[in-house]
Amino acid sequence: MTPASSLQSPASLNNVVLLGSTGSIGTQTLDVAAILPERLRIVGLAAHSNVELFCEQVARWKPLVAALYNEDAARRANEVLANCPGAPTVWGGPAGLEAVATFEKANLVLGAMSGAAGLQPTMAAIRAGKNIAIANKETLVAAGEIVMQAARDAGVELLPVDSEHSAIAQCLLGEKLAEVTRLTITASGGPFVATPREELAKAPATAALKHPTWTMGRKITIDSATLMNKTLESIEARWLFDVPMENIDVVVHRQSIVHSLVTFSDNSVKAQLGVPDMRLPIQWALLYPERVEGAAPNLNIAEMGTLTFEKPDETRFPALEVGRQAMRLGGVAPAVMNAANEVAVQAYLDGQTGFYGVTDCITHVLERCETVERPTLDDIFAADEAARRLAGEYLR
Repeated sequence: MTPASSLQSPASLNNVVLLGSTGSIGTQTLDVAAILPERLRIVGLAAHSNVELFCEQVARWKPLVAALYNEDAARRANEVLANCPGAPTVWGGPAGLEAVATFEKANLVLGAMSGAAGLQPTMAAIRAGKNIAIANKETLVAAGEIVMQAARDAGVELLPVDSEHSAIAQCLLGEKLAEVTRLTITASGGPFVATPREELAKAPATAALKHPTWTMGRKITIDSATLMNKTLESIEARWLFDVPMENIDVVVHRQSIVHSLVTFSDNSVKAQLGVPDMRLPIQWALLYPERVEGAAPNLNIAEMGTLTFEKPDETRFPALEVGRQAMRLGGVAPAVMNAANEVAVQAYLDGQTGFYGVTDCITHVLERCETVERPTLDDIFAADEAARRLAGEYLR
């Protein structure tokens, strides 16, 4: 993250394109926009294939451009919206997503598409000179070095939306990155934070979806249960803040009040606190560098109770070491890990593998994928495809 020199001046209207509008982050972004209509205008919407909700959003927000990744879904959406005054034609496929992401009247693109599918439209938006509010951690996991270099070359901002990275960015305001010695990302621990390993091995996905503090999409909720989300967030933080992986750690903080901490060279530690409500970091990214009263509820310090911190148990949650292994391998390995995780999580949700089948699958795929030390985007897409194929074969 760099200074906000290229962002709109305070009190201006941000024209926002929202990629991933039907997901958890997308719907909460629209909540924020509804509360702050004088500051945020939704000019573009894009999603994967949820026709019913997407059509409701288009009818409500009247964006100037719209797209669905699934082309059949786009055709159905156009049929639904045929008699909706002011509704744009819904474009279909990857080209439709890129057209929305690069829409000339937008000055800010919020990328919230789930998984590696968000990489291509995010890169297109960067090349078009759009500032990016990034909620798709997989984009930086798969291609962090390429994405960050593209942002520097284009002179655009990458503003984090994840609560953990938003917290770090807020702690770094007015500070020097050279004086940062450690980033500490907090984890709620998910629904299985105290579950014995033998019970975890048999835990169904229905139990893993019962997160104690956050309401999220199904994939990220499973990632939270396995702690893979903290692996992804650590890699994302490495690229966003240019801090080595060995200087990034994770602590379990069950209350989800402290979202991250930053330690400086004098051993001073700064933390950002807030209620566990994603609308706060979403609003921060959309309106940075300005703060206004908006969507997030107040944190009552006197009533928040005891805050606890503990080391994660890596014997029960091996995903943290899997992530370190991927970063040690470097090159396309993080993209391989991410792709294998997406396939394995879906298999877990479908009842085709167990809780530890997810990390077992990732390890299997990492051991078999060829590494490319200085990958191009084409290398990353090829590695992603190969990893998905190997993961599917392993799970079958």
